[in-house]
Amino acid sequence: MSIAVGEIAPDFTLTTHLGEEIVLSELVADKPVVLVFFPLAFSGICTTELCELRDNLALFEGESVQVVGISVDSSFTQRAWAEAEGYDFPILSDFWPHGAVAQKFGVFIEEAGIAKRGTFLIDQDRVVRAAFVKEPGEARDFAAYTEALSLVTA
Repeated sequence: MSIAVGEIAPDFTLTTHLGEEIVLSELVADKPVVLVFFPLAFSGICTTELCELRDNLALFEGESVQVVGISVDSSFTQRAWAEAEGYDFPILSDFWPHGAVAQKFGVFIEEAGIAKRGTFLIDQDRVVRAAFVKEPGEARDFAAYTEALSLVTA
């Protein structure tokens, strides 16, 4: 079961597709963060979803919310994918220990070795303000992001 609205998001440190380390508690100190777990880079639904985020990044920036993608792919794979698709937000590698952060958030599928499509809006106190989770073959509805963003300014 994934972490729920109102819970404190577990802190973590992961490497971006550009090789930089990001610590969640430091990132949210600046502004709220929407964590977007996805199964695998270069897959159809994942590419469609992250391209939709890329194309609507101004919506998040207008609410001063940082978008961050997370998958179990290596940072090398993520970098190639981010460059190919023009993603202008951090993509974090939960490669090793494999899926450890996805496990903390309750979205890791052990038998498949990938994450579910989990989305968590985390405020500056690391409180989860919105959460929605889909299975790997199910796409997220972008309207759920818009609804979640309304909670930032509420």
